[in-house]
Amino acid sequence: MLRSIAICDREPAILHWDLLLRDTHIATMRVGAAPFGIIENAALAIADGRVAWLGRAAELPPADAAATRSLGGQWLTPALIDCHTHLVFAGNRAAEFEQRLQGASYEDIARAGGGIMSTVNATRAAADEDLTSQTLRRLLTLKQEGVATVEIKSGYGLDLDSELRLLRIARALQDAAGISIQTTFLGAHAVPAQYRGRSDDYIKLVCREMLPAVAEQRLADAVDAYCERIAFSGTEVGRVFETAQSLGLPVKLHADQLSDCGGAQLAASFRALSADHLEYSCQAGIDAMSEAGTVAVLLPGAFLTLGETQLPPIAQLRDAQVGIAIASDCNPGTSPICSIRASMSLASSLFRLTPEECLAGVTREAAHALGLVDRGTLETGKRADIAVWDIGHPRELSYWMGLSGLAGLLVNGQSVNS
Repeated sequence: MLRSIAICDREPAILHWDLLLRDTHIATMRVGAAPFGIIENAALAIADGRVAWLGRAAELPPADAAATRSLGGQWLTPALIDCHTHLVFAGNRAAEFEQRLQGASYEDIARAGGGIMSTVNATRAAADEDLTSQTLRRLLTLKQEGVATVEIKSGYGLDLDSELRLLRIARALQDAAGISIQTTFLGAHAVPAQYRGRSDDYIKLVCREMLPAVAEQRLADAVDAYCERIAFSGTEVGRVFETAQSLGLPVKLHADQLSDCGGAQLAASFRALSADHLEYSCQAGIDAMSEAGTVAVLLPGAFLTLGETQLPPIAQLRDAQVGIAIASDCNPGTSPICSIRASMSLASSLFRLTPEECLAGVTREAAHALGLVDRGTLETGKRADIAVWDIGHPRELSYWMGLSGLAGLLVNGQSVNS
């Protein structure tokens, strides 16, 4: 006689989360999703510093959350990323700003001994404590706008000890600021006064002494250079990049800001993470960037401050499907703008980028420009770096200038003072 066997359905497994955010809307910024990757009437769960679940609240699975927060209709986006800054410096160049308003060009000022070398002299003379406190103030200003990752370049030292010092200061500020810092070695930023007319000798110093020390001490996540008539040639930059890559360091480039020096093609030939500025880049350079997967980082603050009229080739970048990031380029000479939100607004008004392109430019594409695959979008498994906004729609993040709207910031799943 056959015996009937009852098969009992198993109870669904209960998920365990550290934090559940409810009553919210989410702009995931995922590629291929709806505009902004929007999920309305949503929820998001965090476990072990990562996004554990997100979706429509009506589809929440059975779970046990150690804490639950109701956000009352506020919006979640990936925390913002500023992927190009020069935050460690002393002094300012307000006098040069005034000179430019009176007709002097950036190149005129640089060739007369001002420009970058003016900041190098002030930075070398500043005490560590002063540099640390000034840089921390700038970092916290960015954090108050929802920024959780900041790239900081050296480049205002231009000798071995000074460059290492700036990178150490930048690295050490991560804990104090409570956000993630990526450091970039920019020893090939300008030709120091003692090497004037001997830029080739300075490049030898960068390659033979500076870069090996930076790599050995693990002080940089990437290497940058300035390819321009007033800085270094493509051949000189190529030697820096060859050395960097031999040491296992990825590269990026200040490219084609004041003239077409072939910077975009050069960056692409080394499969650079990014090529930045690009006002004078040609079609061949854009095509090369597309092939190499090199991100275009646009810097509207510098464009505004220098009174430039040559727009970056936005349409060509779009047509070639080159990722477009936006950054503050915060520095004392050409972009005294310590605001990623202002940079987004300027990118819309000056470069005609859409609000969605602007938000992607300081989240998803900025992460790509830093080689970071664990952040920049809100997806299961990614870092829970999340900005909470008291806004009606994410398009407002490019619309407003001077009105933050930030209601909270989570870094690695932990709320931090915003």
